[in-house]
Amino acid sequence: MAGRSTVAAVAMAALAVALTGCQPSGAASEPEDTAGASAPASDEGGGARIATVVGEEIDVFAEPGAEEPEHTLASPNDAGADRVFLVEEEAGDWLRVLLPVRPNGSTGWVRDADVELSSTDLRVEVDLAELTFAVYEGGDELRSGPVGTGVEENPTPPGRYFVTELVETPDPGGAYGPYAFGLSGFSPTLETFAGGPGQMAIHGTDDEGALGTRVSHGCIRVGNDDITWMTELLPLGTPVEVRD
Repeated sequence: MAGRSTVAAVAMAALAVALTGCQPSGAASEPEDTAGASAPASDEGGGARIATVVGEEIDVFAEPGAEEPEHTLASPNDAGADRVFLVEEEAGDWLRVLLPVRPNGSTGWVRDADVELSSTDLRVEVDLAELTFAVYEGGDELRSGPVGTGVEENPTPPGRYFVTELVETPDPGGAYGPYAFGLSGFSPTLETFAGGPGQMAIHGTDDEGALGTRVSHGCIRVGNDDITWMTELLPLGTPVEVRD
């Protein structure tokens, strides 16, 4: 199994960064032409491809072969976790990856020599209409349950995201439960929150009676047993699909 063997709990100082937007209350264009054959990297059946940065930073380009990068991202990330990306497309020596930047859904291109590739058949799906989550391995549902999501004025945005870090909280019985997974997406209404950038997260809760309702500033709450189970299984880079 993946999980704690490959996802270290990061420093407590990073907690506010990973949990912004959780208290109660245009994507970059793709190049038209790329060198070499390209193929989508899909988590439907063939497993999702995860790129882990091998150096202390990585350049991200608007298109393969561009002279200047659009972003240079450090590794570890601001939360102290290995910098990872979810691979969306492979084209020769280049990878188009989903980025943990605004706006949600942004992508960019990185050199495959700058990352180490792995794969997972695991994914998390969150249904905003039904207020439920499910964890799948390939086509098999492993676990499901209720979630708490964002209130109307600070909604949980639908989209395709991935796990960026795992945080072990200082108070397992507190508002965030024992653990939280930082996600690559951000609140559409909060540019900052609690000293952080409005980053989305999946985390536990001290009020499981509120699960199945819209209660947060945009993060996704699950039961403490559910989040603890997830930490034993989900690697960094795991895809998270949030659906209307």
